[in-house]
Amino acid sequence: MASSQRATDADAGGDEPTQVLEFGLGEETYCLDIAYIDEIVDAGDLTAIPNSPRHVEGVMDLRGKTTTIIDPKTLLGVADTGARERIIVFDPEETDDGGTVGWVVDEVFQVRDVSPDQVDETTTAGDDDVRGIVKGDDRFVVWVEPRTE
Repeated sequence: MASSQRATDADAGGDEPTQVLEFGLGEETYCLDIAYIDEIVDAGDLTAIPNSPRHVEGVMDLRGKTTTIIDPKTLLGVADTGARERIIVFDPEETDDGGTVGWVVDEVFQVRDVSPDQVDETTTAGDDDVRGIVKGDDRFVVWVEPRTE
């Protein structure tokens, strides 16, 4: 997956901060490397796809492209419900499936810089979905990889 290569590239980069987008799923805050993100749009009407995997919410037309919308709560095992107001659309160049894919999230908070010393990777060893836990300001943010299947 492209994310594995990006993680290797970032590790080789040393102490450079990475810009991440923080977003909410239920009561928790998560983040993604903004290099994977093409745009953020309001959640709209979706067309369900019969017999699709459980994590696929449906498809929507986004500027003439059929965009597959995925529920990251299903992928990440998050049980909380929420408003589901925004869609984070991934850059097709950065994902392996070659199509346009987005995650439906409850809300989008901010873009911020995360330095390597703020990321604890020891608690997530062996988990391909989680890059690490970002520590700061009396809270933890789970840094996830942009999984699409």
